[in-house]
Amino acid sequence: MRRLRPSWIAQRFGIAAPRVAVRTQLAWYWRWIAIVVGAALSIVLARWLYDAGSRVAGFDRLEIEQEILKLRSDLGEARTELDKFRAAVDAADSRLAIERAAQQKLADQVRSQERQNTLLREDLAIFENMLVSGPREAQSLVIQRFQIEPAGAPGEYRYRMMLFSPGRRAERNFQGRLELTVKLSDAGRGAMINLPDTAGSEAFKLSFRQFRRVEGTFRVAPGARIESVQARVFESGSDQVKATQTVNPG
Repeated sequence: MRRLRPSWIAQRFGIAAPRVAVRTQLAWYWRWIAIVVGAALSIVLARWLYDAGSRVAGFDRLEIEQEILKLRSDLGEARTELDKFRAAVDAADSRLAIERAAQQKLADQVRSQERQNTLLREDLAIFENMLVSGPREAQSLVIQRFQIEPAGAPGEYRYRMMLFSPGRRAERNFQGRLELTVKLSDAGRGAMINLPDTAGSEAFKLSFRQFRRVEGTFRVAPGARIESVQARVFESGSDQVKATQTVNPG
């Protein structure tokens, strides 16, 4: 018996036709809104579950946050106190520096006064010698207490002497000049320095009645060793030496 095949129409719209599902099509922005809302609800629910679980376990987030705020406040106060202490320490350091500077200045004044006292004692010894010796008319000019000593800086030396005219009366001043000849050795080689290096140096000009203290400084090459220093006094307008003395520092 021949089996009849259903027609095309029957296959398309009849009982044997494939099933058709009818779905409502949503706009894409409604889908994104739904996704965002669902995610937000999930986060809120997760946060609530976390806080609830923390409270059950004895961990209170709000209390911890309050404790953190309190600790931050205490830290700020501690920093403020530390700044105050630092300011106090800086002020104390400043006062200490001022006191040290004052002490150093006072020590310098004491040393200067001691040096002045030493010079006065030397002058007194000279004048006492003058009284004991009496006037010496034959000797018109004398160099007393000629000394050479380091001045502090490398290569710097200080010289001092007393010029005394025992036979000179008060009729006029002595006018003249001082010259120094420094003999030294530098790196095994001998050298000589004449001071002043210029003829018109005011520091080496002399004008006094019966006595005068002369002092000053000069420099040589650092490391050079001074063997001797000779002092010579000339009267103005003459190349004849009126007085001379040589010292050997060392």
